[in-house]
Amino acid sequence: MNKSKKKSSKMLYLIGILKILKGLLLLALAVAAFKLIGKNLTDVLQRLSEQFFFDPKNHYFQKAVEKVSGIDEKKLPLLSIGTFIYSAMFFTEGVGLLLQKTWAEWLTIIITSSFLPFEIYEIVKGFSAVKIVVLIANLAIVIYLACRLHREKQNSKKGPLEKV
Repeated sequence: MNKSKKKSSKMLYLIGILKILKGLLLLALAVAAFKLIGKNLTDVLQRLSEQFFFDPKNHYFQKAVEKVSGIDEKKLPLLSIGTFIYSAMFFTEGVGLLLQKTWAEWLTIIITSSFLPFEIYEIVKGFSAVKIVVLIANLAIVIYLACRLHREKQNSKKGPLEKV
């Protein structure tokens, strides 16, 4: 394996691992949302703040309470199922990339690209450095994988003597 192929493989592994970590995080959120079905979410957050010594007047805690209070009983199961499906997509991408499958590269390009407009919308709606970093990282992943696939396609068109 040549040096650029090794480096390229390391990047695929890194992207694959990131996708799997996102999948794990979303799986945990899906399970948590499922366990919260039938419970008063505001009360649950209040109890968590007491158990973990959060300041209930903290700005971030107040934002969390505000967001959670908008979720009604009927939306929570749908939120849990949607998060579980999204988690499964990340796992599929991640494992496919770790196995260096071309279909996984295409899948990652398609899925990641499809969320870019939403990320841009979120930045326009409320600017934050984290949102910018996420957008740049996802753009970099799409561009990297597209260039990699293009390079592989070009190499496959070359004859055996031209590849040397």
